[in-house]
Amino acid sequence: MNKKPKLFQTGDLNGFFGLFTNNLTNVLVLAGLLKVSIGLPDWIVYSRILPAVGLSIFISSLYYTYMGYKIAKRENRSNVTALPSGISVPHMFLIVFLVMGPVYWDTGDPQLAWYAGVAWCFVEGLIELSGSIIGPKIREIVPRTAMLSALAGASLGFIAMTPAMKTFKIPYIGFVSLAIILIGWFGDVKMPYNIPAGLFAIIIGSIIGWSSGLMSLDKLLQSVGNVKPEYAHFSINYLLNGFDKAFPYIAAAIPLGLYNFFETMDNIESASIAGDDYSTREALLVDGTTSIIASFFGSPFPTAVYIGHPGWKKAGARLGYTFLSGTAILALTWLNGISLLSSLIPLVAILPILLYIGLIIGSQAFTSTSEKYAPAVVIGLIPWLANWGQNIVDTALTQAGTSAQKIGYEVFSQSGLEYEGMMILGAGAIIISMVWSSIVVYIIDKDFKKAAFVALLAALISFFGVIHAPNVAIAANLNIFSAYLMIAILFFTIEKFQDIKN
Repeated sequence: MNKKPKLFQTGDLNGFFGLFTNNLTNVLVLAGLLKVSIGLPDWIVYSRILPAVGLSIFISSLYYTYMGYKIAKRENRSNVTALPSGISVPHMFLIVFLVMGPVYWDTGDPQLAWYAGVAWCFVEGLIELSGSIIGPKIREIVPRTAMLSALAGASLGFIAMTPAMKTFKIPYIGFVSLAIILIGWFGDVKMPYNIPAGLFAIIIGSIIGWSSGLMSLDKLLQSVGNVKPEYAHFSINYLLNGFDKAFPYIAAAIPLGLYNFFETMDNIESASIAGDDYSTREALLVDGTTSIIASFFGSPFPTAVYIGHPGWKKAGARLGYTFLSGTAILALTWLNGISLLSSLIPLVAILPILLYIGLIIGSQAFTSTSEKYAPAVVIGLIPWLANWGQNIVDTALTQAGTSAQKIGYEVFSQSGLEYEGMMILGAGAIIISMVWSSIVVYIIDKDFKKAAFVALLAALISFFGVIHAPNVAIAANLNIFSAYLMIAILFFTIEKFQDIKN
């Protein structure tokens, strides 16, 4: 007889602080992008967008907790870990800078810019739903090495790198917190009074932050005064008013929607390797539905299954951590308490938790596949590094009021940075990563026919700008298209030569 699974266990506190940190960091960055980078007024950011974002995160966390509960009950296990979720981080930057920013700068109307972002989110949700039809089959076809390599690249670029740099910026807090995390989760050392390692790292980091003068009492008191009830507002007009302005950018939502469902598919595979076999179709349906619901309440940002399930599992998280994180984010966004928490806890005390997750995901790509496929893992990291590099360069240039196009690509080349090549290599990083990792897997296996078919598929989607191009278009990059055709012919020739030789 199956026992009723426990929704909350002690290890869920570790997972909660880590996942909550991840989501909180993303929401804080998002608020900064909307206010500083674009210039949207506070009432749109804090009274409309963030409450809708909090609601979408809560709904996704609620359902993913339920999915984990179903597996735990069906398999009579107490060690099932729920899937982590939140707003999609790459989309956060792209929607801000590719849709909302241009509309606002063109029209001077912040509401119109917001509505355009909402319409974009709705279209992305529809594309995510389509992934539920083809996603499971793709998961069967794509080599596991390729999916794990894509995850490792994403974790290095979007999870580990920024926390690592911030840790070095304030090492007297970041290093100490990181050491506690590594000792507790890799060394399996118990913290005083059995306090979860993640919480203990935050407590010690906060003590150092306040005692060193890094934190400001005045800022804390000001944040307390800003706390007030807010809630998400449902309106179909968000979509209807935004489609006209969003329409020129809708085509670019296609590769981003594909990105989201490939990311979810990869994360489901990662969870399966860690011992929890989730339904790819159900997860993709949840992502798409939650993104569409988010748009109805005024959020321009789609949700996604997050990277990190194996890390949270290793840290002891089970079912309740995802629900706790979603509830906390909902409370903070609906009470306008985001700035309060950031003025109470130094961010650098929390970020090492994300660095830990990056280490776990990166390691999994090598340890969960055969040694002979290590080159395939490494080559899959490269497009992500290019994508990460372009993102930080573009963000910095935008903040400075310029762009790479205005400065000129040749200026970057003269300084040793091939910006144009970096942009082409990183556009559609998750798909490119899986393409090249799959090709190397098939080369290692001497299965050149499959390598050729992958190259042909890459040629097709590159022709329409799904990869290696900033926007979807006909004949988006003929050089890349031709290159993929040539290597496909090369692989077919080798395969034919092998058949004749044998």
